[in-house]
Amino acid sequence: MNTKLHAVTDAEGRPIRFFMTAGQVSDYTGAAALLGSLPKAEWLLADRGYDADWFRDALKDKGIKPCIPGRKSRGKPINHDKRRYKRRNRIEIMFGRLKDWRRVATRYDRCPKVFLSAVALAATVMFWL
Repeated sequence: MNTKLHAVTDAEGRPIRFFMTAGQVSDYTGAAALLGSLPKAEWLLADRGYDADWFRDALKDKGIKPCIPGRKSRGKPINHDKRRYKRRNRIEIMFGRLKDWRRVATRYDRCPKVFLSAVALAATVMFWL
């Protein structure tokens, strides 16, 4: 079983929300699921997988400025703040720290609900306690 973990973090890289999808599912599914629970923020940093016009419009409707580079296959290039986008490494660091927990890194739990619970427990202990 292959899964993809989507996360929303605060400015310091501490996880706030998680959502899990099947591995073969597009990132748009995770974006749509997390869109309603986004906290108030000035900017949203995301990778190319979240580049969609509908997602950018939804963020702007919520008063959030998107900092998402355009996909390489996009016809019209999208401008984004490259200096601000470099701060996205905090999200990658958060995922790396979660994998310090052996249970999360090796995926002992085959049931997605149990695995997501292990991820939430690891995130709570590592970042919030």
